[in-house]
Amino acid sequence: MATKKDFTQVAFSVFQQATGEEEKPKPLTGRKANSSKGGKIGGAKRAENLTKEQLSEQGKKAAETRWSSTPPPRKSRAKTGKNEAITVDLVRDWLKKLGYENDASVIIEREQTADPTIDKLLKNASKRGSGKGYPDFIITSPTVAKDFVCVVECKADTARHQSDTLTNYTDYAVDGARLYAGYLSKEKDVLYVGVSGQNKNELRVNHFIQLKDEKHSQEILNPNKLYPFNDLIEQYKKSRFRVDYESLIKYTRTLNEELHKKKIPENNRAILFSGILIALEDDTFHDTFSGYRSAKRLSEFLVSSVVQKLEYANIPSTRVHEMQQAFNFIKSHTALIDEGYLIKLVADIQKEVRPFIKSNKYFDIVSHCYVEFLKYANNDSALGIVLTPAHITELFCDIAGVTKDSVVLDNCCGTSGFLIAAMQKMVALAKGDSKEIENIKKERLIGIEYQDHIFTLAVSNMIIHGDGKTNIIKGDCFKKIQDAAAYKPTVGLLNPPYNDVTGIDELEFVENNLSAIQQNGIVVAIVPMRCALYQDGRGAEIKKRLLEKHTLEAVMSMPDDLFYPVGVVTCVMVFRAHVPHQSGRRKTWFGYWKDDGFLKAKHRGRIDAQERWGGIKSHWLNMFRNREVHAGESVLWRVGANDEWCAEAYMETDYDLITPEVFEQVVKNYAVFKMTRGSGKK
Repeated sequence: MATKKDFTQVAFSVFQQATGEEEKPKPLTGRKANSSKGGKIGGAKRAENLTKEQLSEQGKKAAETRWSSTPPPRKSRAKTGKNEAITVDLVRDWLKKLGYENDASVIIEREQTADPTIDKLLKNASKRGSGKGYPDFIITSPTVAKDFVCVVECKADTARHQSDTLTNYTDYAVDGARLYAGYLSKEKDVLYVGVSGQNKNELRVNHFIQLKDEKHSQEILNPNKLYPFNDLIEQYKKSRFRVDYESLIKYTRTLNEELHKKKIPENNRAILFSGILIALEDDTFHDTFSGYRSAKRLSEFLVSSVVQKLEYANIPSTRVHEMQQAFNFIKSHTALIDEGYLIKLVADIQKEVRPFIKSNKYFDIVSHCYVEFLKYANNDSALGIVLTPAHITELFCDIAGVTKDSVVLDNCCGTSGFLIAAMQKMVALAKGDSKEIENIKKERLIGIEYQDHIFTLAVSNMIIHGDGKTNIIKGDCFKKIQDAAAYKPTVGLLNPPYNDVTGIDELEFVENNLSAIQQNGIVVAIVPMRCALYQDGRGAEIKKRLLEKHTLEAVMSMPDDLFYPVGVVTCVMVFRAHVPHQSGRRKTWFGYWKDDGFLKAKHRGRIDAQERWGGIKSHWLNMFRNREVHAGESVLWRVGANDEWCAEAYMETDYDLITPEVFEQVVKNYAVFKMTRGSGKK
């Protein structure tokens, strides 16, 4: 078993080789990650009890046959002597226990369907090769997911569960279900289930997802059990999002290459893209743009539609005029107008992007595309613009405890990523209350942005997602913070500019945000790790000011490649506003959050390829909220302004979790950090 002495000697040797210095690095820590799953949605009253107004004609027909006392004729006894009717009854009883019967949105049909589309798709689905064929169960929910259908096929004998070839449709459960999915997936997204067995203890169950127009299916969920309908929908939505997102990435990459060839500047690409999305929100433009044959006239119609949306968004007229100037290039750019490219571009975005926005509401599409468009430019990374990944903006909302009543401020809001994430959470918590949702979008999401073109993108983003409402303030946050304070914000979320050209430290942006937050409010900021390491000079003075007025609740060390391909190591700081830190008594919670489960993928950046993030996020939040201490993961420690604010400085090392290879790499990283630290701000 490795000892502290062993690792220290290795560290000393590696460090000397890397730097040539006679310095001994501090003990480093290991890490581990846990995962968990969960989620539940409630049911509703039975479909049989709904009124005529509440049920579609299809729903009424299905309700008449649900759990009927005279179901369709049972299939014949198999040669094995086992009875398939028993398997069907087992599935039916299990579905009842899982609440399918009590969910008014769910329609269950036995070997038949009242849905004309499904009926048409199954007209040649007979296992014998000709004529209609129906699975044992057809489960749909038009009000929840209109393009989704679940089919279940049963067999009595577990030996007839799944063949090696998956083509023995008549005799095997999974094979048969797969056959029906093949027909249905021409127009529907299909979750197909194979079930076999004569009692619940021996029952074999496997679930597969076959999305529309996809060539291959994928197995999902753990085997040998049935799941609540809500779980099926969640799995379906994840699969659908993954495929749609990959398609979106492919399109935006192609679009960026097209715009690059058309010599449209990087900053203007995002403005053009967001302008088209705003115009498509206008019903008149949406319904008539396809009839235009003149790119010049279409450009004028597009810009005027955008201006109308801006005027409706409660933006001062002077700002509307400024933003109109940003969009006016659309009316004069040679490639867009003379070559007629604008006509094709609007049609492409309507087809490739807008459906994704509608089915994935509050996904920050503008920020995503802005990042893609910057790939041919270096100017914004030099300005310190580092856009926060979507899973981190959502995490911030959970750390801050955002509720539907929160008033959220981002004083350097960029393209509004944090505000979109907060909107999504707050709207969900409003549970369909239209008046509450309107107030959230009109009064409770506040941003400040300094740069002209990014301000235009921030406003555009909020208009696209916020039903045309926005409270983005244009200007310097150090001069405009009182305008934001007038909204009485209770939560601050920010990712300040890094390496700001004016020389303003990142912690000064945090201090600025805190000044506008109501007492006891929470501010969550992600900043370069060097800010946490200030022990003297100007940086330590800022830290001292922060602690004199506010409480440092927590600091979490984030993954080293979180902002890949930008190479900046960061940490998250959590403050309680206007409650002075009691350095002698109050302990701060420090977390070592280095593994978020994301992996780097070619052309796709960092992705949750193994779907680990959900479990890791839950584990992180549980530790944070309960201030739990785990070796190698977290620690409680009293700190002052001259101390290092990071878990690595105080955490107990769990040497059993460190391999020599990982340890050597960490020491090398530390050596690089020591050599480059002198170029950072003090």
